[in-house]
Amino acid sequence: MQRFGGRLGSVPPVVLNLLIINILVYFGSSLAEGTGFDMTRYFALYYPGSEFFRPHQFITHMFMHGGLTHLFFNMFALWMFGKVLESVWGAKRFLFYYFVTGLGAALLHTLVIWFQAGNLANDAQALINTPSPDVFAMFIKENFPKLQSEVAPFISSWIDAPSNPAYINEATNFVDRLVSMKMNVPTVGASGAVFGVLLAFGMLFPNTRLMLLFPPIPIKAKWFVIGYGAIELFAGVMNQPGDNVAHFAHLGGMIFGFVLIKYWNKTQRNKFY
Repeated sequence: MQRFGGRLGSVPPVVLNLLIINILVYFGSSLAEGTGFDMTRYFALYYPGSEFFRPHQFITHMFMHGGLTHLFFNMFALWMFGKVLESVWGAKRFLFYYFVTGLGAALLHTLVIWFQAGNLANDAQALINTPSPDVFAMFIKENFPKLQSEVAPFISSWIDAPSNPAYINEATNFVDRLVSMKMNVPTVGASGAVFGVLLAFGMLFPNTRLMLLFPPIPIKAKWFVIGYGAIELFAGVMNQPGDNVAHFAHLGGMIFGFVLIKYWNKTQRNKFY
């Protein structure tokens, strides 16, 4: 079990500034919302096919958060693990690593959304090509299962008059709105970079024991990181309805962090200045 000594006593400058910026942005966005200015619209990350997408969002979304709990856990993990890494790597290398993993997380998340958007568009086009109650019901079941009970009465009425143009128009318009809503869901948070930080801690200090909260048992950092990554992969693949967590962004931060650390180890660049 490694001992960090004085490394845990103070907060190094990059971690400290990241904490301050994230906290200020969160409360600033809350104040701005009260005046009618929605910072999420401009600084959260949108899918590139969205009308709200701007390239700078790949960076700015890392400083936006969806709530106080979201902010707290990200900043707690950054403080807990980031200060150790910065004390080992130095400020410049840590800052570089933080942004690389954050951008990597955003890229993988965007790639997954692009794949999902393609499937969604194909399903919507199938309804437009062959409008019927069965195709509409299948579209809802596969893409928006939580809406099945809500649209059930409409589908029952449509079955009684399958050629009625009013039902066809209502169904296609409803699907268009759902697709637009899905494509305009913003992504916020430093979680991708934080997962990269967690991965780095597990690689640099694999046998350090961490105390879990639930259940309250010790676990080595390497097993904690592997287990957390496996949970994120499982949750991302399952893609349960109502799950609004960007699991593949978390995995992206870990993947890019792993590749970068392996590259540094291979080239034996002990300093990054």
